[in-house]
This record gives sequence, structure tokens and C-alpha cells, in this order.
Amino acid sequence: HVQLVESGGGSVEAGESLKLSCQMSGLTTRYCFGWFRQAPGKEREGVAYIVTSSGNTRYADSVKGRFTISQDNAKNTLYLQMNSLKPDDTAMYYCAAAGSGYCYSQLAYHYWGQGTQVTVS
Repeated sequence: HVQLVESGGGSVEAGESLKLSCQMSGLTTRYCFGWFRQAPGKEREGVAYIVTSSGNTRYADSVKGRFTISQDNAKNTLYLQMNSLKPDDTAMYYCAAAGSGYCYSQLAYHYWGQGTQVTVS
């Protein structure tokens, strides 16, 4: 069965960095991967996306220049490097995988991890 497991979250001060990892297993198609986040009282939003075949990436305006999404196919792992963190980045972060559809829409993502908490003070 498909399993996505995030790690690397934690509590940091503004300006610091964190690197999230998402270990994936059981996927039969690898079309797009994404990182999403949800803060208390807010809707889940897409943070970063990567098209696995081309390596093309897209970021939310709020994280452009600070976050970097990457993949290591040999390790079946997705990463999110987060630099210059701000209090507004505080949220539960989720990785997700899509087998088809429009990569830059949450609707395409059918497989989700359980989330890892990032708190910035």
C-alpha cells in the first residue's frame, strides 16, 4: 500500500531553517509531488510542487526565494528546504503525491502523509 511519512518539523526562531523529508513507498506512478500546509483556522494551501519527469517546480508567492522542493528518486524521498522562516510559516506541513491531473491543484493529489508540525516564533 502507499505510504508517505513526513519528518523534520520542529520549533525554531524566525530567520532559522528547517528541512522536511517525505519518505514514500508503494507508489506505482510518480507524476507530481507537492508540499502543502495548514495553519489553525485556515484552509490547506499548496506551498511547493514538483513535476517528477521534468523537475519543473512551482512555489506559492509567500515562500518564493525561501523554500526549495527537491526529490531523490534513489531514496524515494521528497524534501522541502525552508530558509528564513517567519512566524507566518507556522503550520502542519503535508507531503502528497499525484498520479495524474493538474499538478498545481490539490485536487490532483490522492496520497497524503500524516503531517509534520512547524512552529516559528
